[in-house]
Amino acid sequence: MDSITDESVVRLIKQLVDHYKTNISNRFIRPVLLQIQFDDVLWNQIESLTERFDQLGYQGYDIEELYRQIYALTQFVDAVRREVAPTLRYRIGNNYTDKTDKVLRDMTIHNFSSNLQVFAGLIFELYTKLVELDTEAAKGKRKGPVYKQHTELNDIEEKLMPTNNK
Repeated sequence: MDSITDESVVRLIKQLVDHYKTNISNRFIRPVLLQIQFDDVLWNQIESLTERFDQLGYQGYDIEELYRQIYALTQFVDAVRREVAPTLRYRIGNNYTDKTDKVLRDMTIHNFSSNLQVFAGLIFELYTKLVELDTEAAKGKRKGPVYKQHTELNDIEEKLMPTNNK
């Protein structure tokens, strides 16, 4: 499959990146997120999408690379849910003297879990759109869709959209 330039994919990526920068990896939470023990490859995948979005968009997106980035973001969301969200208030601390900063920090903490769920939903929406485009492009081809060649993607929905039965 050639580069993906589908407008809906580009729009979804932009929305995902904007949400990440504003609500997930903002100035209050980023120091805590950087404490998560991921290997450099995973962090690089996350940063290549979230920090270099504009550069990549002009050339189109490589579908294999997008699947790797979605996998990395899924691992990120899963780890943040387990390791960060339950103790975020205590890990950020209370060393803000400016009242505006304190209010913003409190709002960030209070809304973090729901913002993380929105982020997970955006990742899943991007994944399903890619699968749809990938499947359509693979029709009549022997190799089949790219996503089926990556077994690590098999539990994406389960990790991003967990049920309340856990």
